[in-house]
Amino acid sequence: MPKLLLSNSSSLLKADFIIVGVPDESKSHANRFGVSKGPDVLRLKYNNSQYFERNHKKIPITPMSGSMDSKRIFDFGNVNKNNYYDIIREICKLKKIPISLGGDHSLTTLALKALNNSLGEKISLLYFDAHPDFVTSTQDYYGSVLSDAKDCIDFKKSMLIGMRAAEPEELANILKAQLEWISPLEIVEIGMKSVVDRILNTCTEDANVYISIDLDCIDPGAAPGVSVPTSCGLSPLELVFLVKKVCSNRKILGQDIVELCPDYDLHSNTAEIGARLLMESIASIKK
Repeated sequence: MPKLLLSNSSSLLKADFIIVGVPDESKSHANRFGVSKGPDVLRLKYNNSQYFERNHKKIPITPMSGSMDSKRIFDFGNVNKNNYYDIIREICKLKKIPISLGGDHSLTTLALKALNNSLGEKISLLYFDAHPDFVTSTQDYYGSVLSDAKDCIDFKKSMLIGMRAAEPEELANILKAQLEWISPLEIVEIGMKSVVDRILNTCTEDANVYISIDLDCIDPGAAPGVSVPTSCGLSPLELVFLVKKVCSNRKILGQDIVELCPDYDLHSNTAEIGARLLMESIASIKK
């Protein structure tokens, strides 16, 4: 397993941000296989794309906004999914911020349950995904995250962003839960500033926010390496912009980046976007 060059802390206890890889796709129903390779490929791409090399030295790229200077980061490595819940709960108890690399999207269910258990309160969820993953007719898979974790989510302070491929039962569940959502069409219509305002008005200042990013929220023309590509998605810059705005204005409990499918990733575009997103997110999170 490659280690992130981003990892600058000698131990979990000395770090603020804990990177956790979950190379598992056991709950995926996708026709494309290979998201279990995602954590290691994203690490490799980060090490190759977020640094310049000169005179045998690695020189990190600086973020577009925010800073990496005071951020203490520890790469915990890859973990067995059976142990993932306990690991996230322990990270939360230590008041660290877990950032998980998937793997299929079902890892978010375990993260939300662990954070809810540690805090004793519901979580404000920002869910960047082409799909709402709110199926109730089938449970315990990557398409039932919101229903499997419903008791842990404060739906009135949560939002789906980039959704454009919902099943009828999912739309019914969204309406029943009074969950807000923003499609790519609406982003074009109202503009990015209005989208940011809506997100921050929903995820209020007192909210404990978890950000979950399925890379298929991005248009597959820019990010083809996902398990379920869906046309008419966000641009990479739109995604990075929205995530950074939330990270810099709200209390972030944790984040994940999931569904990188390297075997379908033309020119490693998706992995590079994921790597940049990882750096830009951490740079904007306030500790």
